Amino acid sequence: MAEAEAIVEEHPDEVSLKTESKPVASSLRGGEKGQMKDDGTYHQSFGGTELMTMALEKHVDKDLLEEFNIIKSRVRSISTVKPNILWLHDLVGDPENDHLQDAEQRKRFDRLIFVSDWQFNQFQNAYRIHWNEAFVLKNAIDPILVPSNANQEWTKDSDVIRIIYHTTPHRGLNIAVAAVKALWENGYKDKIHFDVYSSFEAYGWPERDEPYKAIFKEIEEHDGMTYHGFKPNDVIREALGKAHIFAYPSIWQETSCIAAIEALSAGVQVVCPNLGALPETTGNFATMYHYNPDVKFHANVFANFLKGAVDNYNTDDMKNKLIFAKNWVDNFYSWDMRKNQWIGMLNGIKQLRANQAAAVNDG
Repeated sequence: MAEAEAIVEEHPDEVSLKTESKPVASSLRGGEKGQMKDDGTYHQSFGGTELMTMALEKHVDKDLLEEFNIIKSRVRSISTVKPNILWLHDLVGDPENDHLQDAEQRKRFDRLIFVSDWQFNQFQNAYRIHWNEAFVLKNAIDPILVPSNANQEWTKDSDVIRIIYHTTPHRGLNIAVAAVKALWENGYKDKIHFDVYSSFEAYGWPERDEPYKAIFKEIEEHDGMTYHGFKPNDVIREALGKAHIFAYPSIWQETSCIAAIEALSAGVQVVCPNLGALPETTGNFATMYHYNPDVKFHANVFANFLKGAVDNYNTDDMKNKLIFAKNWVDNFYSWDMRKNQWIGMLNGIKQLRANQAAAVNDG
């Protein structure tokens, strides 16, 4: 086929994970799934913020971390003893961030941490945040092992191209499903399979899946698709090791995108728009197209880019590109490197506080 035409159903994809992060009374923060903790993360949640928090605690010395009050996006508790660090993962328009418009309010924090230069620029322009108030520490992962032979050649079976979607449904799942259906119905029936790992259960909010139940059912009833629901990150990483293409027609302004980082680490081709921080995060290694907010237009453009990705997957040029991308991601986004940046930043804050205290005493 010359072009793929995707017929896409409109869905309430503008659902916000941010504005619904409503404060809860202290008596409700005991540990119920989906309830917010005092540090801004959620109990029994496996969203990106929570995954990065767990990884930070795994890679950086516990005693050093305990010297700080590291708040994740949503401020619920300010320490009067420890240095306060606000680690921002969300978008500038989130009401939870309105307090940052006030320079006096920002003085409560020893440092504001951003996860991408794109995100910092958005906050800087909106709230006049000075560069010396902030630090960009990008997200990080543990590299994913790609099946290889004795000669270090990848051994992924590519007779059938496995397309994967492994993020929450409100970010563009309806577009991805429409695009895969268009390929399936136009000559690619025996060439592709679509694996979908998607549910708000990742955040402990299964009730928010309700508007997407029809999409999930459509996937379950399609011979070329498998709906896996929510799976923990280790299962996702294993699935990525067998996948070929991450179909991500994002309609969400990502401030980073761990799903794309892990996909590239697994040797998976990422197909996505140039929306938000995605160009920065993927380092120009994604198969990228210009974002258009019109859903039907977006779906048709994405379907044709996805078709090209499937057609070109087994070419030498694509194989070399994916190897190069994996090497870049495994170094640039590795916790082996990022932990040292965190340690350096934290020790720098300690030293700055010590210098300020000494200056006061000398005075």
